[in-house]
Amino acid sequence: MIFDCLTIVAKYAYVHNHGIVDVTDASMHPVQDGLVEQLVALARDKTRIAVFTGAGMSTESGIPDYRGPNGVWATQKPPTLGDFRTNPETRRVYWESRKVRFPELIAHQPNAGHRAIVRLFDAGLVPAVITQNIDGLHQASGLPDDAVIELHGSARRVQCLDCLRVWDGQTIQARQEAGEETPDCQLCGGPLRAQTVLFGESLPVGALERAMLIARECDLMLVVGSSLIVQPAAKVPLAAARSGAPMAIVNLSETPLDHLATLLVAQQAGPVLETLSAALLG
Repeated sequence: MIFDCLTIVAKYAYVHNHGIVDVTDASMHPVQDGLVEQLVALARDKTRIAVFTGAGMSTESGIPDYRGPNGVWATQKPPTLGDFRTNPETRRVYWESRKVRFPELIAHQPNAGHRAIVRLFDAGLVPAVITQNIDGLHQASGLPDDAVIELHGSARRVQCLDCLRVWDGQTIQARQEAGEETPDCQLCGGPLRAQTVLFGESLPVGALERAMLIARECDLMLVVGSSLIVQPAAKVPLAAARSGAPMAIVNLSETPLDHLATLLVAQQAGPVLETLSAALLG
């Protein structure tokens, strides 16, 4: 069975008095001032902060990560492109699931961390965000499309696997709602699926090249919510470190690059980024 971001959406935010509580409320996750003060000091004079985000960036919006106990890798066999292409039943089940899951995905909202990054971008301190995430929340938070480098694609777009034509996810969702069980390309008849990278696929060359360029030219690499295990995406922060930039990692678990980091902040991303942006921008 093929799984992408849509099949692992979970409601981490909870309902209270018929309303959704923002799980990134700083009062729910108080920051450890000492570590954040060090992060602020590290970023104080920087003007080219490369932000690299992973699944931990979106957990605070209610989307579980891949490696956690509720993640897809803990409960399901990783997907492959070959199975999707050759197995009609796989495609049917995929689209049946996506019809339900896509509305759930787009219902998730950017969290405090996403909004803090937008403020840093608007101030000219962040040239672009490099993300492993496929949920589109960076753009939903206000970043322009060309300021987000999506290494693993986006679940909000659908692409033909044969002619490579791309559609907005809402357009294909409307076709499903109108009765199409397994939508195909209207131009060439090829199979459609979310424009995301599956096991067995290479990363988009242009995206990876641009990410590496930003990493090599940054004066601070800020990693947020990534295990830094998935390759070749994890080579991006490594490139920054090898180019001499300091690296700060904001992540709840250890990573293979911790030994190269100038600073490790094992805290929730949203409150940390909120505090950082407030301190740098006033």
